[in-house]
Amino acid sequence: MSKVFSAEEVAGHNKAESLYVIVDQDVYDVTTFADEHPGGKKILQRVGGKDASKQFWKYHNESILKKYKPKLQVGSLNTKPQPAAKPAAPKAAPKPAAKAASSSEPKQESEALEPFGDLIPYADPHWYQSYHSQYYNQSHADLRAEVREWVEEKIMPFVDEWEEAKMIPTEIYKEMGQRGYLAGLMGSEKYPTQYTGGKCCASVPAENWDLFHELLITDEISRAASGGLVWNLIGGFGIGGPPLLKYGKPALKDRIVPGILAGDKRICLAITEPDVGSDVAQLTCEAKLSEDGKHYIVNGEKKWITNGIWCDYFTTAVRTGGKGMGGVSMLLIERGPGVTTRRMDCQGVWSSGTTYITFEDVKVPVENLLGKENKGFNIIMTNFNHERIGIIIQCLRFSRVCYEEAMKFAHKRKTFGKKLIEHPVIRLKFAHMARQIEASWAWLEQMMYQCQVMGETEAMLKLGGAIAGLKAQSTVTFEFCAREASQIFGGLSYTRGGQGGKVERLYRDVRAYAIPGGSEEIMLDLSIRQALKVHEFMGAKL
Repeated sequence: MSKVFSAEEVAGHNKAESLYVIVDQDVYDVTTFADEHPGGKKILQRVGGKDASKQFWKYHNESILKKYKPKLQVGSLNTKPQPAAKPAAPKAAPKPAAKAASSSEPKQESEALEPFGDLIPYADPHWYQSYHSQYYNQSHADLRAEVREWVEEKIMPFVDEWEEAKMIPTEIYKEMGQRGYLAGLMGSEKYPTQYTGGKCCASVPAENWDLFHELLITDEISRAASGGLVWNLIGGFGIGGPPLLKYGKPALKDRIVPGILAGDKRICLAITEPDVGSDVAQLTCEAKLSEDGKHYIVNGEKKWITNGIWCDYFTTAVRTGGKGMGGVSMLLIERGPGVTTRRMDCQGVWSSGTTYITFEDVKVPVENLLGKENKGFNIIMTNFNHERIGIIIQCLRFSRVCYEEAMKFAHKRKTFGKKLIEHPVIRLKFAHMARQIEASWAWLEQMMYQCQVMGETEAMLKLGGAIAGLKAQSTVTFEFCAREASQIFGGLSYTRGGQGGKVERLYRDVRAYAIPGGSEEIMLDLSIRQALKVHEFMGAKL
């Protein structure tokens, strides 16, 4: 149990050799910390033995308190209210048995679950705030709580230093595997227990898994407000793994997939080339059969490959046939002789490991072919849906983070004698952010539901255009919210770290979302072209 202090006792600790401060009625011993305080030890000495809450919150956000609280807190004031004991919850009346749904039909009943989080309007999806939703049930709420607790304890306090180091500790990625999160990010409604020893996430039985659980993992990790962190943990894996799982030969999957899902090995997707971006059909990385027909010999280059510098496996688009989409295949290339990777320095997503890859006479067993030879283009197109949905989820949570950080700041920052939130022009900014976030999120949930009930081929044909349009919508929303939040913070969002640090970091990441996975212009054009094609086939009268 932590020690209880009176204000008078704390006041006695006001010298360099014994320096205490009070923040929100908790007492912190900053004696040894004073020398490493970014603002210098004199600032701490000025508030030694005093309540420094006002000064602390003027310059810092909650993540700083969470980071240092376990190390520095020595107790609390005797005036701090103690949390009231929770009364025992009354037993709920038994519900009538519901009609069993088939495994291919998601539940339709609307549930209003317990409120969760800070309850700031539009800072979380509506179902977090006890609004009804047909998409989520208690298993989703349980997973949400599990992931949020982990992110807030193990990730959020350290994001700034990881960002500067351009690296996430390997144990964090390993824990993603141990917790079952990696296996849940494969874009499959069924959890792949055959490769996890029968294990699933702690809070969700494998048989209850659906695509909305996957959405939750990505969404909650994105609350850490770092595109580099999210891409490090799920970027290359989330787009390089699904083609192997869906199209790899059984022996190949049995050998490789368990290590990937456990977090022991890493995989990425290698499609983009120095001269080939969105026009995938024009790629030039070549794979020729060896004379004995046992290997493909791969030569070529790939650029802007997420996670590539530390990956063991590369799910790679190669040219095995003639020009155009009909000559493209997918190979799983294992790191070895002839594979060279080097880190690229980019504007944002610093810790994502963006990579330039060179393949020089790399021997790849023919057993590593994914799907059929010269039929890889469809694999790429199908995989794009999953990649773009991941980008959409991240962009909309980043938009919410920008909104939430600005909303909290607007309630404590005063200008011209008023809090920022009391100025109509500032409220208008929040209104425009909220309307774009909520409209985009509703579209996303509808797309997730369609992906869940449609077969893969139907989804590729009907949803590809819509998902492309939503990808553009979400990146535009992200950019808008980052800019508006930056305007609200002013200079605090122009300097790294501090209260506006999340907004500053996310603003640097905006371009990383607007361009990869298909640039906004390409996505918007694709959304209309594909919609017209599909609906003409269905009989649209134009």
